[in-house]
This record gives sequence, C-alpha cells and structure tokens, in this order.
Amino acid sequence: MRWGWLALAAALLLYPWLVAGTGSAAFLQDMGALALLAAIGASAWNILGGFAGQISVGHAMFFGAGAYLPLLLYQQWHLPPLLGVPLGVGVSLLLALVVGLPTFRLQGHYFSMATIAVAELIRIVVSNWDLLGAAIGLQGPAMSPHWWDLTFRSAVPYYYIFLGVLTVLLVVTWHMQRSRLGYYLRAVRAGERAARSLGVPVRRYKLYALMLSATFTSLAGSLYALKTGFIDPDSGLGILVSVQLIITAALGGAGTLLGPLLGAAILIPLQTATNTWFGGSGSGLTYIIYGAIIVLIARFEPGGLLELWRHRVAPRLGKRREGSHAA
Repeated sequence: MRWGWLALAAALLLYPWLVAGTGSAAFLQDMGALALLAAIGASAWNILGGFAGQISVGHAMFFGAGAYLPLLLYQQWHLPPLLGVPLGVGVSLLLALVVGLPTFRLQGHYFSMATIAVAELIRIVVSNWDLLGAAIGLQGPAMSPHWWDLTFRSAVPYYYIFLGVLTVLLVVTWHMQRSRLGYYLRAVRAGERAARSLGVPVRRYKLYALMLSATFTSLAGSLYALKTGFIDPDSGLGILVSVQLIITAALGGAGTLLGPLLGAAILIPLQTATNTWFGGSGSGLTYIIYGAIIVLIARFEPGGLLELWRHRVAPRLGKRREGSHAA
C-alpha cells in the first residue's frame, strides 16, 4: 500500500516533465492541470455527498462565489485577485448557512431541491447584475508582472498550485475520515434516524460537512478563475458545473479518498477529446456522456470504479492467483 502511494505521488509530481518531450506537451500539461482542478472540486463535493450522503446539486453556487470575487476585486477596484479568494470562501460559508440551517431540519430530498433552487436563483441574479458583468461576465488580468496575480503563460505553475491544494484537501479528508466527524458522517449516511438514536447531533454535523465542502469548492472556483482569467454565469454558476462535480466523484467512487481523483483522470481527458474532435458541438455531447455515465454507474456499480475493483475485479484476480499457485 505504501509503495502504491509513493508511485501515485511520483506520477503526479513528474507528470509535466514526462510529457514535456512530446509534440503536444503544452496541451497535455494543460489537461493535467484541468484534471487536478476537477479533482479538487469533486473531492470537495465528496465530503458532503460521499461521506455524509447529502446530495447537493447546487454546488455551483459555492464554485461561482469563489470564481467571481477575485475577478470582481480586480475589475472594479484593480486589487490583486488573490485578495478575493478568502472573500469567496466567506460568501460560500454564508450561503452554506442560508441553505443548510432550514433544510437540514428536514429529511429526504429537501436539501437537494433547496440547493438546485438557490443555485439557479443566484445564476439568474448574477446574469442580470451589471456589477458582476451580467451575462458577459468578468475579465481578469491578461498578463501581470506581479507573481501574486497568478497569471502564467505555461500551465505547469498552475499544475503544481492545483496539486498543492489537492494534497491539502486529501490530507484534510484523510484526517476527517478517522476523526469523530468522519464517523458521525458515515453514521448519518447509513441512516439519520439510527444515528440520532445513538446520540449523533445529525443536523450540526451535516452543517459542518456542508461548510467544509463549500470552503474547498470555493477554492476550486477561485483557482479556475485565476487560471482562465474569465468567468461568466454559465461557466461559474451553470448546472453543468454541479453535475460535473457529482459525476466526477461518483465515477471514481463517492465516499472514498481517491475516487474523485480517479474520476477526474478519466472524465477530463474524455471531455477534452470530445471538445477537440467535435468543436462547439462537443459541449452538447458532454451532456450525453454524463447521462451515459449515470446510467452505467446506477446499473452496474453505484459505488463507482473503486468499488467495482474491490467487489468484482480484485476477488476474481485473487481466485486466479490461488488457482495458479495450487496448480
């Protein structure tokens, strides 16, 4: 197990240099950075949707808050975009309280419906608010002499920044799994009524999970805006943003540590390939791919690819090895 972690760490650290000698090095390095960014967002959603079992379909509001605030400070007051990152986190935490406090009093799908409603309401408001660029969006610095604006010509600096944030998030999630919060969240996912009967403060810990998830989702939005230098209502607050977070986590394995990373490693190259091959029509094909993934996961293994490996592939390989040793 230790060697597997070391191999994964080495592969992630060396990836930009392993593809540097290829003819499409810049393209592959940029795709690697996008995959890490998708893994950050999916891992953040996974804290709430995977470990706590609270399905949010409106995480785009946290992503959008993190994306809009840095570029808003730059465009309106010419301040460094980095100053907007903590502001985005603060707005996301406020939104988490606004959504979580009333809906976590109830059970069932009320929380999921509330997240969709609030996220769509925010998207409509932003689309008509001139201060936030309305439907046109906000533009960041094209190129800056200051390093703190995080405007780089190459994707490699972004890759390592994203890798650092993802590492912190995975470490936080790893510790959370083994803490009281992690145990309580798994109890809530297994059954709220049973967890409450055992003395678990269900509502409070669901709110903790939502706030922690919102914090890192906002960071993912800020990193996206700082890299692209542009944000509009569709790219920051669209329903596809939330769907991509869910699909990425579910494909690899929701409720697992590395599931979102595996899902991002598969989904982002697939999405990039469809956009490259089909041009503008590739965005429509993305919806078809997402729908197909949902159907396949629901049909064959709701736990994702990691659970498919553990429950079906690994046992068969073990039996084959035992058979070969016996022969």
